Amino acid sequence: MSIADNIINLNKETNALKVTLLVVSKTKSNEDIQQAYDAGQRLFGENQVQELVEKQEHLPKDIQWHLIGHLQSNKVKYIAPFISMIQSVDSLKLLQEINKHALKNERVIDCLLQLYIADEETKFGLGFDEAIELLRSNEFTGLKNVRIRGLMGIATNTDNEKQIGEEYYELETFYRGIKQSFFRKEKSFNILSMGMSSDYKLAIEKGSNMVRLGSTIFGSRVIKHFKNN
Repeated sequence: MSIADNIINLNKETNALKVTLLVVSKTKSNEDIQQAYDAGQRLFGENQVQELVEKQEHLPKDIQWHLIGHLQSNKVKYIAPFISMIQSVDSLKLLQEINKHALKNERVIDCLLQLYIADEETKFGLGFDEAIELLRSNEFTGLKNVRIRGLMGIATNTDNEKQIGEEYYELETFYRGIKQSFFRKEKSFNILSMGMSSDYKLAIEKGSNMVRLGSTIFGSRVIKHFKNN
């Protein structure tokens, strides 16, 4: 099927489940992204700041860009004028930098806290205790130009469905606890971003309401099949 067909079918599937589809467009051409856009897609996610900035300059201005890859503090300034959401906030220092540049651009930037849930040293994210410490800190409460919209997590890259399901379950449980403890009165705290092309159906089963899909839409790699271990 074409990119447009994949977008239409996936949006039907996710909309029926009240799940938001974020199209991961990293490494994809502007032409491919435009095809997805022409099919009605407006939310796109990129991993690299330089690639994101270049695409933003040449593609339609009503695209809502999400930064989903690891973000270095010294690169925040390049995306602060236009970014819709930063999903990969993994430290108070980074959040303070985002706040600083949001203030300079006279805007409030939506963010997700990225939690470390995978059994892999290469993944980024806050530990559960670190996230609670951040939210309790005086430094965080003083940040007026960032808005925490929810949590994001990346599961272990494995064929073990049981392990992935447990990681997503733990994050969803933590999300509910954080919402109750820190954001009970804030309706804007409503995003749990879990699931990629290889495991998004499982992530939705475990409570995800935003999935990040790339190869399911654009192709380019074989989607793995789970084994129950």
